[in-house]
Amino acid sequence: MTSENPASRRPLLRRIGRIAYLVVAGIMVVAVAAAFFLTWTIQRSFPQTAGDVALKGLEKPVTVQRDDRGIPTITASSAHDLFFAQGFTHAQDRFFEMDFRRHVTAGRVAEMFGESQVATDKFLRTLGWRAVAEQEVEALDETTRAYYDAYADGVNAYLASRSGADLSLEHAVLGVLAPDYSPEPWEPADSVAWLKAMAWDLRTNLGAETDRARLAASLDAAGPDGAAGVGASVGGASPGDDVQALIEKLYPAYPFDDHPVIVPTISPADPLPATETDAAPASFSSAAEPDTAAALATVEWQQASNVIEAASMLVGSVGEGIGSNSWVVSGDLTESGKPLLANDPHLGSSLPSVWYQMQLKCNTVSESCPFDVGGFSFSGLPGIIIGHNAKVSWGFTNLTTDVTDLYIEKVDGDEYWRDGALEPLEIEQDVIRVAGGDDVPLTIRRTVHGPIISGLTDDFTAIADEPVAAADGVALPLQDAPETPPGEFAVSLRWTALEPGTTARAIFALNTAQDFDGFRAAASLFDVPAQNLVYADTDGNIGYQTPGRLPIRGAGDGWLPQPGWDSGYDWTGYIPFEQLPVSFNPPEGYIVTANNAIVDDEYEYFLSRDWDYGYRAARIAHLIERKAAAGPLVAQDLRDIQMDEQMWIGKQLAVAMDTVKVDGEGPNAAVDLLRTWDAQNSADSPAAAYANVLWSNLVQNVFADRQVPLPVGDQARLFTVMGAMLDDADDPLWTNDRLDIEGMHEMLSFSAEQAYEELKDLQGRDVTRWDWGSLHALPLTHATLGTSGVAPVEMLFNRGPYPVGGGSSVVNATGWQIGESYATTTVPSMRMVVDLADFDDSTWNQLTGASGHPFHAHYTDQTEDWAQGIQKPWPFTAKAVTKATVDTLRLTPAA
Repeated sequence: MTSENPASRRPLLRRIGRIAYLVVAGIMVVAVAAAFFLTWTIQRSFPQTAGDVALKGLEKPVTVQRDDRGIPTITASSAHDLFFAQGFTHAQDRFFEMDFRRHVTAGRVAEMFGESQVATDKFLRTLGWRAVAEQEVEALDETTRAYYDAYADGVNAYLASRSGADLSLEHAVLGVLAPDYSPEPWEPADSVAWLKAMAWDLRTNLGAETDRARLAASLDAAGPDGAAGVGASVGGASPGDDVQALIEKLYPAYPFDDHPVIVPTISPADPLPATETDAAPASFSSAAEPDTAAALATVEWQQASNVIEAASMLVGSVGEGIGSNSWVVSGDLTESGKPLLANDPHLGSSLPSVWYQMQLKCNTVSESCPFDVGGFSFSGLPGIIIGHNAKVSWGFTNLTTDVTDLYIEKVDGDEYWRDGALEPLEIEQDVIRVAGGDDVPLTIRRTVHGPIISGLTDDFTAIADEPVAAADGVALPLQDAPETPPGEFAVSLRWTALEPGTTARAIFALNTAQDFDGFRAAASLFDVPAQNLVYADTDGNIGYQTPGRLPIRGAGDGWLPQPGWDSGYDWTGYIPFEQLPVSFNPPEGYIVTANNAIVDDEYEYFLSRDWDYGYRAARIAHLIERKAAAGPLVAQDLRDIQMDEQMWIGKQLAVAMDTVKVDGEGPNAAVDLLRTWDAQNSADSPAAAYANVLWSNLVQNVFADRQVPLPVGDQARLFTVMGAMLDDADDPLWTNDRLDIEGMHEMLSFSAEQAYEELKDLQGRDVTRWDWGSLHALPLTHATLGTSGVAPVEMLFNRGPYPVGGGSSVVNATGWQIGESYATTTVPSMRMVVDLADFDDSTWNQLTGASGHPFHAHYTDQTEDWAQGIQKPWPFTAKAVTKATVDTLRLTPAA
């Protein structure tokens, strides 16, 4: 063997070194070039916020002043220019969000993202949101239509100068996925249709109605192993009776004796002029035209995982226990002598936030330009949704009234049965356009009640497949139905949002209201989505109004699907506005709305059986009274209440676990945490972490892990069900043969030991180092590209997770899904406390930030404050706005 001369290897090593150097240098050059390209691509869509921009369509110059959070105040000489500038400003910060939303509401998402969205498009197109919005636009009065037209012109003025990556980073990525895609001009119907999406987001009991129908069929199909098989037999006359009793047990009535209603005593009101919304709705019609009168009579005030999931993800998931908090406190209870108003609407978490904060001001407030208003808007929609003007403030919570009903139809070919005769289906042929794929035909069928939605989603199709159980002749949910005609079963949807309404007008009436009469006039137009409206004014008054188009039903109450072939189950009209609950300066000195029952069962009309169960409302009312007893209230008191994190069921669990024996040092240490816990779901609390994991395991062991799984659903309902069970150790639901558990103590012990093992695996053996905040952390996920499945793309758009406290059915309502994850999914989407003594001192915060552009300074600059409950003042008066301004953009008419 010959040895190689070391000297001869040196040139080779030098060559390898030079090659390696060149390769590394080349990689660095490519990386730097890629970084520069990415930075340029990202930043090229950032809006201009200072200087001058000339725009065709403006009549006179407009100023857009932004503060250090990028929140704009727009000041204009006319209403036309004001809404033109609002459209332009919305598009600057949020155009992709706007563009995506209008494709969702029109059922055209596949045009952007391909065939994966076809099923969702079919469902949304069948609902027909866009078609209803177009009818509403055609019915607008001249003044309101001018506002929407001006807004659309402002959006289009922005689009005229930009395209592709100049619009947003999302559009840059979309250019790769769908090279032929180009945004269309904005239209007023694009704006109005978003109101339908929000109505879907707040649709209340449709999911519960579906769950009950499917549960009834499952239990009946199980025969003797149905209700009795889950330990819930009540010894009824038949298995059908047991099924009915079990369903009512799992969906109990509102606890009127323990939790408050919003309006204990309704203020009397004189009749309003008759309107179409008061007339009997003989049938659903996709071409109906409303003619709602706005005039108000004088009031004598009393001083007092399926397509559904996909669609919900696109518009904002209903999620767990979605709701809202709002309350107003009279000056009689405050230090300033003026009212305080708090609001925090609970919606699915989104990035960017669903809200866009801004102010709209006329240079001189007049009849032709009456706006001086600030608060939260929706990008894509003109006006301010929640906020205040110079005289009044208002807030919203979801009304939770039942405005959706499912009807089980009998269909024979292109006809369906109704009152013993066949009637023709309304049939429409449509086409789904698909990016990168072939067009997909769509047949839409409608009955007198609305669109047929079975065949489009698993849940509704299952109801159509098994609407009548065969246990002993008792048919649930059709146990009281008339004789069933021949044909195939189908499910149709009756929903107030599928009929043209007047909410598109109500926004501007709210923005310009000057007193309670004006506020009620606006409320009379706010029909969909139905919301609790709270009110306060600078004169010291507080009030509440139930608005909305609320149906009067025939034979059924909408708790379960109704037989569509009998007109006796149809809606017979809507509750007249003057008979809806109202309150003005109640003697208690405050009004609390938190999706709890509006009135008790003595009210003349049926509103719902699916209220939130009132835990948040009861806690808020308790804290108001406790703080007021200690001294006059100030704004900080309301902010503190918004961040209260007491878990009601946690207190009961802690008491129940005190006498339960568990095995092992670890489980005993975990249970000991509960003995000194204050029941607050604080982010840094080990006890809160254990209590929530225990609660999750307990619920799943009692309800889900059975031969016939029982629905889990929202936690407020489960608080009520389990609260009663914890007071009754003999409740048969404590026994679960599938888990070989008998009785309450065995169930609690088993669940407690499970919970310890789960938390040990997640956060370690040392129970003192557990914390609820990281377990319950909020991931902010971009609505589209944030779930692309491509990690580098998701990293561009997603943020978090952020540790948070709170929980389901607590005042700081950060909801999570039992059985899926402890991660926060629904949130207080914004928080505000309005001080009617000084609007400049009012405080505000929203989930993310003003900008929808990833990597912009205002993309998520408010999230850390949101997680900690920090709100900041937002100037309203002209002098204060100018002092806070950091950027001024001057929009001028183009030559």
